[in-house]
Amino acid sequence: MMIKDLGAGVVSVWDGLRPITKKMLVGALAKSGTNPANNPTQKFSYDAHADWELRRLLSALDEQSRKDAAPRDDDKLGEIAKLAETCVRVLEAQSGSAEVFIQLAERAIRKHDYNKLDKLSDRLFERFSAAEIAEIVRQSEMPQIRAIAYETLALLPVPTLLPLLDDSLYADIAANALEQKAYEYDSEEARDVLDQFDSEIEIKGG
Repeated sequence: MMIKDLGAGVVSVWDGLRPITKKMLVGALAKSGTNPANNPTQKFSYDAHADWELRRLLSALDEQSRKDAAPRDDDKLGEIAKLAETCVRVLEAQSGSAEVFIQLAERAIRKHDYNKLDKLSDRLFERFSAAEIAEIVRQSEMPQIRAIAYETLALLPVPTLLPLLDDSLYADIAANALEQKAYEYDSEEARDVLDQFDSEIEIKGG
C-alpha cells in the first residue's frame, strides 16, 4: 500500500506519526491478512500518544473516504478502508479512553454497524474505568452513546461508583447510574447510597 496515494490529508497525518506507531500499523496490517485474532501491538509499546495519533489518522481516513465516494475509486477506497479498520482494531484492543470510545461508537452508528456497537459496549464493561465511562456520558452528545455508558455504569458494583459521587464533574452522572441500578436492577445497596447522597445534598443546601 502506498500512503501517498491515499490523499493529502492522510499523507499529512501519516508523516506526523512517530516511527514506532508507523511500525505498529504496518505490523498490524500484515497480520490482518493472516490471523486477525493476534494482538496487533504485541511487539510494541502503546501509550496515550499512540491513542491520539491513531484517532487523528482514523479521522483523516474517514474524511478521505467521504471525499472519494464520488467519483468512485474502488481500489483507493479499499486501501483506505483496510488501513482504517486496522486503526479501529488497534484502538479497540488497546485503548481505554473516553475520546476513543466516542469516536469508534459514532463511527459504528454512522455505518449502521450495530454488531460493532455491541462489541464496543462489551469492551466498555470489560476494560474501562468508572471515571472514563462517566467521561463518555459527559462528553458525548449522542443519546445512544450516553445510554450505553449509563447502562454500563449501572452494571458496575456500587463501591466502584462511590468515588464518582465525591467528584463534582461526575457526581450527577454517578447518582443517575445509581438510580438506574436501584430501580431497574432492584439494588438495595444502591438505594441506600442514593438516600445518603440525597441527605448530604439537602444538608449542604440548607
